[in-house]
Amino acid sequence: MQVITSPCWHARLADPSNVREAKPRITGRTMVIDKGLGLHAFEDLMQTAGAYIDVLKLGFGTSALYSSEILRKKAELARAHHICLIPGGTFLEVAVQQGVVPSFFDTVAAAGFTGVEVSDGTIALSRQLRNELIDRALDHGLHVFTEFGKKLTGSSIDYSELIHTIYEDRHRGAELITMEGRESGMGVGIYNDSGGCKEEEFERMLLHIPNMDWILWEAPLKSQQLFLIQAIGTKVNLGNIPPQEVMSLEALRRGLRSDTFELLHQTCDYMI
Repeated sequence: MQVITSPCWHARLADPSNVREAKPRITGRTMVIDKGLGLHAFEDLMQTAGAYIDVLKLGFGTSALYSSEILRKKAELARAHHICLIPGGTFLEVAVQQGVVPSFFDTVAAAGFTGVEVSDGTIALSRQLRNELIDRALDHGLHVFTEFGKKLTGSSIDYSELIHTIYEDRHRGAELITMEGRESGMGVGIYNDSGGCKEEEFERMLLHIPNMDWILWEAPLKSQQLFLIQAIGTKVNLGNIPPQEVMSLEALRRGLRSDTFELLHQTCDYMI
């Protein structure tokens, strides 16, 4: 295991948890949502926090709103920092609804994206069509991240569908299955209308997940990130993280914030 170290701080200060791995990570991955960062802000994000970002999503259908030049530069910067750049899953749903799926994938590959999100948060996808979308993405050499759950406020979780989707998506080649939480983190999936976690539903959900390393939890709010780290561990995969919160989340993962200090610090005698 190659851990992330700092050239200037003692290892016990840089990572008191002593568990954070360097990229490419299989667990403890962080997916960031970009809802319209300018190039300067995007480059600043890469320089400051690029080492702590594994996947970066251009939220919903914003990919269609960039000029080709800006899209290309974002893709180049992401690739230089070993970050998988993906368009939002809603954009692929638009392509399905508009009947332009082949054009979507051709453009995704040409623009420099290195992955896609296959979701049905807004439209209904048959299992066959979901499989075809995953296969088409893989044929284009793209990483595939699928999503489970609807964006509609108050949507309930079908547990038999959950476990079937996880197994099927993994079998088809999906790297991670994302649990829907929207960019707001409120009123959907395991979150109530104020963003709190519905603990009974969450516990029941855990009983139906065969391997936690296969799952990415959308958790845009700090309270949600903290809850999931405490419940699952620092190697939990977290998504829809706002760009300005990447460093804060990394500090949570390492025990560099009071919230996870006792949870993650190794026991040792105080000394000077």
